[in-house]
Amino acid sequence: MANGRDKKDEIINLQLDLIRKMTENNIKRLSDDIWGSTRTNANPPQKPQTSAKTGTPAVPQNPAPVKPVRPSDADFIKASDGGDGAKPAEPEETLPEKENIDDLRKELDSYIGLDEVKKEVKSLINMATVYKMRRDNNLPTADVSLHMVFSGNPGTGKTMIARLMSRIYHSLGILSKGQLVEVDRSGLVAGYVGQTAGKTTEVIKMALGGVLFIDEAYTLINKSENDFGQEAVDTILKAMEDNRDDLVVIVAGYTELMEEFIHSNPGLESRFNRFMHFPDYTIDEMMGIFDMRCGQSGYALAEDAKDELKAILEEKSKDVGGFGNARGVRNLFEKAIAEQADRLAASDEPLTKELLMTLTEADLKAASEKA
Repeated sequence: MANGRDKKDEIINLQLDLIRKMTENNIKRLSDDIWGSTRTNANPPQKPQTSAKTGTPAVPQNPAPVKPVRPSDADFIKASDGGDGAKPAEPEETLPEKENIDDLRKELDSYIGLDEVKKEVKSLINMATVYKMRRDNNLPTADVSLHMVFSGNPGTGKTMIARLMSRIYHSLGILSKGQLVEVDRSGLVAGYVGQTAGKTTEVIKMALGGVLFIDEAYTLINKSENDFGQEAVDTILKAMEDNRDDLVVIVAGYTELMEEFIHSNPGLESRFNRFMHFPDYTIDEMMGIFDMRCGQSGYALAEDAKDELKAILEEKSKDVGGFGNARGVRNLFEKAIAEQADRLAASDEPLTKELLMTLTEADLKAASEKA
């Protein structure tokens, strides 16, 4: 038994070494919406079965605190509380250099799928560029709102595009820092009277100079008694007005529920007039995402595994909420490489580079049963 474990450890170490050598200085940062959520809970959010008016998803009692990082080291700060009313840590002050807007355009074009979203983003880039040039030349500028509503199912690229927008606005000089702070209801709403405004204000301070990304924003409008979500909304609306030149807010969630959220408050309707819908990925797009993941991690699909991958994705994607689009692809990939490691550990064949790189039909089938 010990020998089997030793061999599996050897395989894993060889895999890691291979991945490190093949991907050094070549891996681009990818969105959490493609390769997985950075939430402390492992499961993707499940679509509520009832309207937001009837209740809200369960909120952890003591979500684990996440230390903010410098925007130069990561693309966003995850705002989280350390218990009811706890103050989030302050981000470090080191600012990232502005990126070249042409490089950001190329990165946008490299994303798989999202054709309509890409068109909207390019239009926003053009509008923001002209707006900034007019402002720099002391010309009159219209009161342009850059706040946005992102709607769509989990795993469709919403966080990825929000992060890119924060970098684009920083590149154009619209935002002074360009960080993205991601938060949900649990990071904004406290459990006692008078605490929510302070808690929300601390998150807003973290986001000043960048983008505040509020996921599942519709959970803030629960109409039950003793709910403080509306206090968070009011605090955010005031901050949007007070910091209109250096704060962008993006709210995201399921399409129907986001429409209900925006129309629940005249202040929300007046400030959020840009909508982007993120459609589910097609089977071919999800296969492309799986191939990209393989290429960047030093793996390759065996020829007979490609048809199996397509069949698995066709079956899994019938349950969009459960599978989670690109997030489901990431989970399938991670389970496939675990199955490959188990298979190689039980094999008597010499561990060649080709064997270490190849994912087989059997690996995918076994992974599918656990994904």
